[in-house]
Amino acid sequence: MNFPTEQIKFTPAFVLDESLLIKNLETLARIKKEAGCKVLLALKGFAMHSVAPLVSQYLDGVAASSLNESLLGHEYFKKEVHVYAPAYVEQELASLTEIANHIVFNSVTQLRRFAPYVRLRAKELQKTVHIGLRINHGYSEVAIPLYNPCAPGSRFGVRWEELDHLTPEDWDLFDGFHSHTMCEQGADVLERTLKVLDERVGQWLPRLKWLNLGGGHHITRPGYDLKLLEKTLRQFKSRYPHLSLILEPGEAIALNTGYLVSSVLDVIAGDLPIAILDTSATAHMPDVIEMPYRPEIISGAAPGELPFAYRLGGLT
Repeated sequence: MNFPTEQIKFTPAFVLDESLLIKNLETLARIKKEAGCKVLLALKGFAMHSVAPLVSQYLDGVAASSLNESLLGHEYFKKEVHVYAPAYVEQELASLTEIANHIVFNSVTQLRRFAPYVRLRAKELQKTVHIGLRINHGYSEVAIPLYNPCAPGSRFGVRWEELDHLTPEDWDLFDGFHSHTMCEQGADVLERTLKVLDERVGQWLPRLKWLNLGGGHHITRPGYDLKLLEKTLRQFKSRYPHLSLILEPGEAIALNTGYLVSSVLDVIAGDLPIAILDTSATAHMPDVIEMPYRPEIISGAAPGELPFAYRLGGLT
């Protein structure tokens, strides 16, 4: 891959290839059409508002996890705003209700406390705000516990066994489930996940209007089985034709569409020379530390495959 680094005057710089972004968006638009679902941009995965008009041509809106993200989505993307947070600050709910089309609560406690207010405020605004409840159906194939929403002790969602304890008044407060249990995974994982979801919470789905299947769908990754995704969603939709299905990928929208361009400021000699870059893993690539993963370097290779090897270090 030949990248025109001479065009970059200052580093570090994040550079987006618009043609590659469009390619990803066209793939996601195909899924929308073939599977009959909504696709949202999860802003936590990609929030470059300069391309918001482009993204909005293809997708249905954004998924946000805070008031500020919701404001960004509302102002720049100008389509649907879906909000989920593990807990809400009471003082922000008035603003969120003005902005959002969907508000999802993480617990029965927050649902009971705030859903009546959201409904009342929405009625005053003469708008519809769909209220949802995040569920934890207890099945996930995410190997790293830090990224597994169904790990023991998870703070995410109401356990499926606890849904039996909801009162008729509770069910009247919301009209959809939100379920996010995947991370950078393929359609085969979604197929197995939906099977378990259907077994464990299917009895309650006829009560609802929509089901949000969250993110973690690596739809634009090379080799992703798009036909299996379409088949899986269509089959599920055939079982519950009244449900509106929603996907909210983040990384898949911008996957392999851009570059982090850096400069080498110094080289520290040693058995394994260290190249000091003007970037920081903490600031520019936090998943290198948290996930962890090894970034791909243009024209780079695995250790030992090329004549020279360097360890890369930043300014933190």
